[in-house]
Amino acid sequence: MRTALLLASVLICAPTFVVAQTKPNVLFIATDDCNNDLGVYGHPLVKTPTLERLAARGVRFDRAYCQFPLCSPSRVSLMTGLRPDRTKIFELQTDFRKSTLPDVVTLPQQFRKNGYYVARVGKLYHYGVPGGIGTAGLDDPQSWDHTVNPKGRDKAEEDKLVNLQPKNTGLGATLAFLAAEGTDEEQTDGIAATEAIKLLEANKDKPFFLAVGFYRPHCPYVAPKKYFDLYPTEKLSLPKFEAGDLADVPQAALTTRPPNYGLPEADLKRALQAYYASITFMDAQVGRLLDALDRLKLADNTIVVFWSDHGYNVGQHGQWMKQSLFENSARVPLIVAGPGTTAGGKSSGRTVELLDLYPTLVELAGLPQPAHKLEGRSLKALLADPAAAWDKPAITQVRRGGGKNNPNAFAGYSVRTERYRYNTWDGGTKGEELYDHQADPEERKNLAKDPAQATTVAELKALVAKWNAPAQ
Repeated sequence: MRTALLLASVLICAPTFVVAQTKPNVLFIATDDCNNDLGVYGHPLVKTPTLERLAARGVRFDRAYCQFPLCSPSRVSLMTGLRPDRTKIFELQTDFRKSTLPDVVTLPQQFRKNGYYVARVGKLYHYGVPGGIGTAGLDDPQSWDHTVNPKGRDKAEEDKLVNLQPKNTGLGATLAFLAAEGTDEEQTDGIAATEAIKLLEANKDKPFFLAVGFYRPHCPYVAPKKYFDLYPTEKLSLPKFEAGDLADVPQAALTTRPPNYGLPEADLKRALQAYYASITFMDAQVGRLLDALDRLKLADNTIVVFWSDHGYNVGQHGQWMKQSLFENSARVPLIVAGPGTTAGGKSSGRTVELLDLYPTLVELAGLPQPAHKLEGRSLKALLADPAAAWDKPAITQVRRGGGKNNPNAFAGYSVRTERYRYNTWDGGTKGEELYDHQADPEERKNLAKDPAQATTVAELKALVAKWNAPAQ
């Protein structure tokens, strides 16, 4: 009896031990309109020290591609795990939840259903930049427990922008920029970082999925002046473009007319300076998030994903911005670090898609798959061995000729393998493109009509049909 009483008293008086959290957290970082002109991807000028630091902790994917080089279709595809031909989102106005996919379980929603605190700061689903800054835009309330819509000095100072295309009043598709006064923390992205850090601090003791969507480098290109000073225009060079370069390119492939908007080289370099400044500014805000993870001792149990919704042309083929199937528009930066990324500091040359992130994160977190069939493939094997066997190409698509209800609208599809890019426009009736990236990484020579490439064209065309078919 005395032994039992003694044991009971020991148990009562013993200190309470807290069971350590075992579920991995997720810090899901999106950037807007960011191509791979980044120091972390080997660019000789563009400074991205934070992304280099993140890549040293995980895996950098060198051939990652979006499903649609336009904000809303790309983001909806990633967040639902479905290709655009299944989501039916091809433009910037349609709300998937109110139209095509009312009952779909999104990536953050799947975490929310499985006991995670799930929050969003900034742009994850689509809303216009800069018009929608400070609003919720086309957000999906079912995806989140908590949301923050930052609005900073950049929004208030739009009247100070330098607009190289004054006849174009749509600032979200204009070469316009501002070397801003003031601090990082006064800008919308600076505010987003601050608010995200507050959420990390408040929820560090529970499993969380925190999505942080930065707005830069989306135009108008706005960043504090100190970032512009890093890129003197005299040190910048534009992609080579000469008369006749587009002779073998289908008209459907081109979105910038005339090439380079007909602007002089000096103006184009100013735009490029502003774009690069915005990238480095964004990188600095990502750095603040990583610093907070380290300070809060969360880094070892947090999966960090950095991605862009699509790439961005900055003069390649005389094209600017997005909505093309050229490499610079379809390719995106993608870095994954943290638990499950055993190949820290390595890069993968396998072709992967943003569509692959949903199954990857669900698997890494040990969550059940959603009820609907995901159309991507988990990257878990490549996070362990970046050179692992991989037989899946990347499929990107665009739409031409108007909205989804326009009878004249047609689609362009692109398949990217480790060696080739093949593009087909309106089933080939409006042109085809084939580029051999082994010999022609800048996609200057269209081989689609070369009889010697007929077998390659047929094989790649078949891949478009196979990998864009509805999931079974």
